[in-house]
Amino acid sequence: MSRSGHVEKHFTSGNFVRDVVIGMSDGLTVPFALAAGLSGAVQNTRLIVVGGLAEIAAGSIAMGLGGYLAARGDAEHYEQEKEREYREIKEIPEEEKAECSRALEAYGISSTMSMPIVEELSRHPDAWVDFMMRYELGLEAPEPERARNSAATIAAAYIVGGFVPLSPYIAMASAAQALEVSAAVTLAALGVFGFMKGRFTGTNPWRGAGQTMVIGGLAAAAAFWLAKIIA
Repeated sequence: MSRSGHVEKHFTSGNFVRDVVIGMSDGLTVPFALAAGLSGAVQNTRLIVVGGLAEIAAGSIAMGLGGYLAARGDAEHYEQEKEREYREIKEIPEEEKAECSRALEAYGISSTMSMPIVEELSRHPDAWVDFMMRYELGLEAPEPERARNSAATIAAAYIVGGFVPLSPYIAMASAAQALEVSAAVTLAALGVFGFMKGRFTGTNPWRGAGQTMVIGGLAAAAAFWLAKIIA
């Protein structure tokens, strides 16, 4: 009787999904709020479209740059900590061995059992440092192109998200009608996005859908009524 092999499925695209979530959530919400706010002050859809396009351009650049700098900061922090670990295993090896032993004991390995492992690790500096980075400091080596990929993903997701609430203003002449369509389309997109985000990240998808819709709706309503009062 043949036995099928056990295949484990793990979600391994956490960074990509994180960047899409950051870019898409802001891309849907901020231009939506801006367009709604302008709709409360002006009725010329051309002005709203121009303002929306300017915001999408500026927002995507700012968000992409923010993602790039954050990823670069993580990479620089990792390299600094790695250099420090190499220095410490040379200058204070006994203290580093003790830290390594404590890290193993945290996983239920007794000091008696951990000492041979620590001694073996100490003969391989690269593996020793890698172990300490992972299990003492909780740091994973960043992907080589992480900063560039993060910037591009966040910016692209922001642009895609931004055109959802703005598209009715491009297609329609009446700002009031465009606002109604934009609100319906954007809230639906926020709901789908929140649901899918929940599915990918393992949280309750319906709660994610509700949260994103409420946040986007409140932002747009606040912008609309503020512009209405001021105008």
